[in-house]
Amino acid sequence: MDTSRRDFLKGALWMGTAAAMVGCTSGKAGGASLTSAPGSMAGYADKPFKTLRVGVVGLGRGSLGLDLGKIPGVTITAICDITQARVDRALKRCADRKMPAPKVFTGSPEAWKKMCDWDQVDLVYNGTPWELHVPIALYAMEHGKHVVVEVPSALTIADCWALVETSERTRRHCMQLENCCYGETEMLALNMCRQGLFGTLVHGEGAYIHDLRSHCYGKFDPATGTGGYWDYWRLRYNKAHGGNQYPTHGLGPICIDMDINRGDNFDYLVSVDSMQAGFQEYGKGKFGAGSPEAEWKVKMGDMNTTIIKTKLGRTIMVQHDVTGPRPYSRINLISGTKGILQDYPLRIALETELGKGAHAYDDKVTAELREKYKHPLWKTAGEYAKVHGGHGGMDFLMLLRLAWCLQMGLPLDMNVYDLAAWCSLNELTEKSADNRGRSMDVPDFTRGAWKTQKPYGFDNVDLAKMGLNLKVG
Repeated sequence: MDTSRRDFLKGALWMGTAAAMVGCTSGKAGGASLTSAPGSMAGYADKPFKTLRVGVVGLGRGSLGLDLGKIPGVTITAICDITQARVDRALKRCADRKMPAPKVFTGSPEAWKKMCDWDQVDLVYNGTPWELHVPIALYAMEHGKHVVVEVPSALTIADCWALVETSERTRRHCMQLENCCYGETEMLALNMCRQGLFGTLVHGEGAYIHDLRSHCYGKFDPATGTGGYWDYWRLRYNKAHGGNQYPTHGLGPICIDMDINRGDNFDYLVSVDSMQAGFQEYGKGKFGAGSPEAEWKVKMGDMNTTIIKTKLGRTIMVQHDVTGPRPYSRINLISGTKGILQDYPLRIALETELGKGAHAYDDKVTAELREKYKHPLWKTAGEYAKVHGGHGGMDFLMLLRLAWCLQMGLPLDMNVYDLAAWCSLNELTEKSADNRGRSMDVPDFTRGAWKTQKPYGFDNVDLAKMGLNLKVG
């Protein structure tokens, strides 16, 4: 199958909506442009922001972005949501932290455009439902704003290219908010990979295994801003699409370990779906047979399994299951010629520690290695992050690194090419699963630059330079 950039963009009508929603046409940013971009965003850094002004749109998941206001030199100048209860909650949160009251943009489904137009915003934090990720990101970049986007940041190949080309042309950052890359054990694995402890990396595994049935079938209450997803948006998307529609939590950290887009690159993938039973049975049990919710037909299989082959010959397995009563897991496995790390629960085996041919994990050795090779960022700010940041601390560390890079004028840890490569699985896994596991080539969004790009950032921060005194308690 020929999956060149030009052929993908010719087929942009498969599901892409970004250009139409933003009002772009072919040849303009966001449209199906076939022209070369003026410059790569690999290693790109803007001028240092002594004062970083942030606008947050989508105050459900996006409310995590309000924590940027805890960092000196960062101000939340604007918030945007269509639900007044969420706006009120965000305003109270800012007031309780003695942060300046942000300007509110609400009252219309497109209020976010006015926020992106406002000259008091440098960075747009996009935490809206999936199908708004690309339209808002494109519009923000077109209006001079850097943008960070929740996962998955794009749902189609055409939209991935639209983000890449718009970021390149406008010279605006477009980073995916993949918080799992900042998890304690994920960064432990990265630190050990960088020190060569696993030898030559050959295989990785990641997943998103999380029982979301109650959330997907939960009814959203606009009066409180709580409940399930607004208008069942996530379940409605799963009704229409198979494959892996939420790949990046498990995939991202493995890509960081393997330096994907920075010395290696995706080559092709194959993907298969299991049958769908979980959503149907849950709907009938909760709402009763014959109810509209119970009769919804969901395309997405209970389990999707995808295998990616890289240009250097490595393999990556990625799984997705949000309907089974399984304990939460991202798997987080990285394997090389001299050792392996596997999470949930965490187990580490190194040839140097256990001797040649060791076939068992040792809990004591794992605990020692976990402490010995803790990532420097976690040593610096991990304890504070666990207390003051969501998802076990990874959210705050992601924001801390984001603020550090922008304030110091450094390249961001992840760029638009990482966003595009990881999100390309949304479309490619569905097409492969729909065609009996057919092999699908993965586009090279770097256009060959992966061969010479520098490794990922994901380093430490200097708290003194940031003016931060992180006290636990």
